Amino acid sequence: MTGALPILCSEFTEIVERTWGIAIVRGLLWSVIVVLLIITPMALMSIWLERRLSGKMQARIGPNRVGWQGLLQTLADGVKLLGKENLVPAAADKPLFHLAPIIVFVAAFGMYAALPWGPDWTPTTLATGVVFVLAVGALEAIGVIMAGWASNNKWALLGTMRVAAQVVSYEVPLGLCALVPVLSAGTMNLQAITVMQQGAIWNWGVFWAFPANLIALVIFFWSALANLKRAPFDLPEAESELVAGFHTEYSGMAFSIFFLAEYAAMFVLSCVASALWLGGWGIPFWDLTAFSAEHPIVGNFIAFNVLAAKGMFLVAVMMWLRWTLPRLRVDQVMRLCWKFFLPLSLGALLWAALWVAADVPFMRGAR
Repeated sequence: MTGALPILCSEFTEIVERTWGIAIVRGLLWSVIVVLLIITPMALMSIWLERRLSGKMQARIGPNRVGWQGLLQTLADGVKLLGKENLVPAAADKPLFHLAPIIVFVAAFGMYAALPWGPDWTPTTLATGVVFVLAVGALEAIGVIMAGWASNNKWALLGTMRVAAQVVSYEVPLGLCALVPVLSAGTMNLQAITVMQQGAIWNWGVFWAFPANLIALVIFFWSALANLKRAPFDLPEAESELVAGFHTEYSGMAFSIFFLAEYAAMFVLSCVASALWLGGWGIPFWDLTAFSAEHPIVGNFIAFNVLAAKGMFLVAVMMWLRWTLPRLRVDQVMRLCWKFFLPLSLGALLWAALWVAADVPFMRGAR
């Protein structure tokens, strides 16, 4: 018995090491696949789409020379930025200056891990997927504040102060609105919430506990705009006032990371909104889950494209608003958050809670 104990311990250790090794390798492979095949093309496509949309809205052509309809213009700009020198101000806090883009990059791309791309295509199935996405996304504000502080530039510092006030404030209604469909569905798993919305279009989360989830979707979208520092909430990087805000001193690849992370975050928050309220990867009046069970590759590929299309639609709305609405003042931004969005999001959450407590089966989610 005494001699068998070391043998059992060694076998157990070998099994644990083998299992963890497989898990680590699988995680690395998923990361490479997601970054190369999903995130980078989506970010490049979003940048191209914004340039073309802004050109159309301003009665001009936009980029149309490099590649068909200018599709390769963003890629050419990325190659150009790779060749530029990454300048660091002499008086900057160099460790924080170099660390800030990395934190922003990790926060923007880490949110993709919990997105349900299809019935069987989910990088990480988390029971607390909604909390994970919101928590990881909140880290981006820390990287932005570090970038402005470490630059030792007055314009970057002013942009950082605006980020600290604006982004942190809008995190509150953003999180409260995300809790409304969670409370209606009874789970924080994004994949489970998406599955509950399959079937008829009135099964979508936006109709649950009506009109609480409709209000939550609208406030979530506008809070996401403020969280992403997009117009009309682009005060932290207002060109007419602060040059470029928190990333004024960044150049080369470091600047491109900030630029890429912004569009990646736009797409992932749009996909989160689609998963919570707009049926996720589901198609109305078609049981895509049953089809994927019979044809897993084709079904999941269709589901992936459906979620991407819904996300890109919301991204296009963000771009449309940027070139339509004027920039708000700082006091208007804060007043909108604390006097309108916060009470409305709390009211929507309370209404959803009463709806669930009353055990109303219609429009509450198939629990």
